[in-house]
Amino acid sequence: MRIMSVNAWGGARADELLAWLPGSGADVACLQEVTRTPGLTGWTRFDDGERQLPQRAGLFDDVRGALPRHQGIFVAGDSGPVHDEDGGRHRQDFGLATFVGERWPVTGLDSAFVHGSFTDHAEWTIADRPRAALAIRTVDRSTPDGGRQVWVVQVHGLRDPAGKGDTPARLRQATRLAELVNRIRGPRDLVVLCGDLNVLPSSETFAVLAEAGLTDLVGTADTRTSSYPKPVRHASHLLVSDVAAVKHFAVLSTPEVSDHRALILDI
Repeated sequence: MRIMSVNAWGGARADELLAWLPGSGADVACLQEVTRTPGLTGWTRFDDGERQLPQRAGLFDDVRGALPRHQGIFVAGDSGPVHDEDGGRHRQDFGLATFVGERWPVTGLDSAFVHGSFTDHAEWTIADRPRAALAIRTVDRSTPDGGRQVWVVQVHGLRDPAGKGDTPARLRQATRLAELVNRIRGPRDLVVLCGDLNVLPSSETFAVLAEAGLTDLVGTADTRTSSYPKPVRHASHLLVSDVAAVKHFAVLSTPEVSDHRALILDI
């Protein structure tokens, strides 16, 4: 089974992302910064007062078109205004999407907010936006016993304009994430946790998740692409509950499908 995670950047590099996904071999594709704008297709402009970014109106539907034999699940963390190419104003949902290939049965679903709660913004805020985690359970039929349960949990960690250092809010986020993992998993289940955690490799987040039995595979690797100009190159991570289950893990430097590098795990 191949699990892939990438912050999709709202589809700012949608051409590259959508061209790459079908050949990526991902059985479970976890995407952060996914958009849905009811009744609208094409491009929109996102503006939070600090940044203006091009975004796809419906990245979730774009990916469904690129992966027609995957089941898509979307969870919105918050919503707010975007503008179409003619200046029209629309309300866009923003969140996480997991796509599961048809060979893999979805046997469980869960989600929880690890920071804040769903918010309809009159205008996008720069910081303190809600963050949700999305978990799906499937079955790895390639195991000797004929079917190990696998939970794939993804999250987009809290963004702070001050940087990626530890804060009380990030500690609470890590604690809630660990609580979700402990609540959903069975004694023999494999857990994979992935996403743009928005923390440094030295973060106390990893100590909290280690207490929940999760080991980070990324460490200090560069997880950013040339589209990201800032010097701190850490953001995305992938953790597993059983390192012995890892057949291969890679942080892909190419192709560049976002301002984040994609993470690939074979189990």
